[in-house]
Amino acid sequence: MNSLLVIASYSSIMFTGIIEAIGTVETITPTPDEGTVLVIHSPPPMSPILTDMHLGDSISVNGTCLTVTAFDAKNFTVGLAPETLRRTNLGLLIAGSPVNLERAVGGGVRFGGHYVQGHVDCVAEVVMAEMDGESRRMRFAPKGVGSESIMKYIVEKGFVCVDGASLTVTKVGGEGEEGEGWFEVMLVAYTQEKIVTARKGVGETVNLEVDLMGKLVERQIMAHLEGGAATKAIEAIVERVVERKLKEAGVLK
Repeated sequence: MNSLLVIASYSSIMFTGIIEAIGTVETITPTPDEGTVLVIHSPPPMSPILTDMHLGDSISVNGTCLTVTAFDAKNFTVGLAPETLRRTNLGLLIAGSPVNLERAVGGGVRFGGHYVQGHVDCVAEVVMAEMDGESRRMRFAPKGVGSESIMKYIVEKGFVCVDGASLTVTKVGGEGEEGEGWFEVMLVAYTQEKIVTARKGVGETVNLEVDLMGKLVERQIMAHLEGGAATKAIEAIVERVVERKLKEAGVLK
């Protein structure tokens, strides 16, 4: 079976990480349950976002899967639950903030990025941003709720979703104590024009979602080990073999 179909079977909603448009936050309204309601403006050049919209649709806003509760010819409305505000940086948005937008995948869509759920793992802080020729090199350090041990799922040349955009990891480093570490991406000139992340500077944050494949593999292995099919000795052997293979592949040094 196609690996994409296997992954997709875990969720009925998916995105590609290819940003379709940049919208603008129109209004922000706190709710009694400590959530927030966002109204996002999508101007005419971005009309596909609204012309193909329906109540209850899922839409990725800066990498966060949200539900459309209302829309008209220019704006759409989504709600943010308290958990969403804890896990993402959407609570830092203000009126006028630009946001990455992508509709959920429909039938017949070319899959140009990677499988993205829109379930943000944590935020990451921009710790370096500089031009490298015409490209922009950016370094991110995961932080806050959900960032513990997240770096183990981020590997050089692997996929990572940053503010909803599917990007390739170019470098990983800084790993030492639990929760530490950083990774880098390179944004080509075209991408810089199409996503809000390229506009961010040191100290600002992005929403981070790691590749689901790593989590699924880990879950299956752990279930096997915890089910009594292997002893601690076998587990140690497996870890050594995996480490050796990763070093041979150049992922670990």
